[in-house]
Amino acid sequence: MNVLTDNFPTFAEGFLGTLELTVYSSLLALALGFVTASFRVAPVRSLRAFGTAWVTVLRNTPLTLLFFAVLLGLPRFGLVLPFQVFAVLALGCYTSAFICEALRSGINTVPAGQGEAARSLGMTFGQTLTLVVLPQAFRTVLPPVGSILIALVKNSAIAGAFSVTELLGTYRTLSELGYNIIWTFVWIAVGYLIITLAISAVFNLMERHWGVAR
Repeated sequence: MNVLTDNFPTFAEGFLGTLELTVYSSLLALALGFVTASFRVAPVRSLRAFGTAWVTVLRNTPLTLLFFAVLLGLPRFGLVLPFQVFAVLALGCYTSAFICEALRSGINTVPAGQGEAARSLGMTFGQTLTLVVLPQAFRTVLPPVGSILIALVKNSAIAGAFSVTELLGTYRTLSELGYNIIWTFVWIAVGYLIITLAISAVFNLMERHWGVAR
């Protein structure tokens, strides 16, 4: 217990760093995932091609390599930002590809006749997607999206290797101070468990609140 009590500020800083990474990266991933999912089902071929390329490249690229590409590549183009912003970009873009596929699978569960009926009423593609298709797909995509965001929390541990303050990185500081490494990792695991259980609880509440029998 002394590992936690003696170093509570260090653990708290790492916990808040991971929490901040999770929140900002999740918002970016959800926004980009929605846009790319819209592209993938759009009637315009160029948009479908862009969405397919985005998902294919990011889903098949190791996250560590993406971190290197963002942290080392963007500054070469004159874009110099704090390491934490780069980490949010890498995590958000990577996760958006998985969010996109979850949303697209949910969209595909909606009968095609729903979209055809909306178009016959004069609705545009955007109106059909946001007013007819997505509300019906929303309940279906909640479980996979929740799982993807939980995976994002664990993936955020990679950011510690790139000078970003996060929970897993606290073990280096405590190891140098001579604390028991096993108990250090136990408390780090507890911190991740708190965040992931909170996400799981939020999505369970959403499922119960918006769940509609299909």
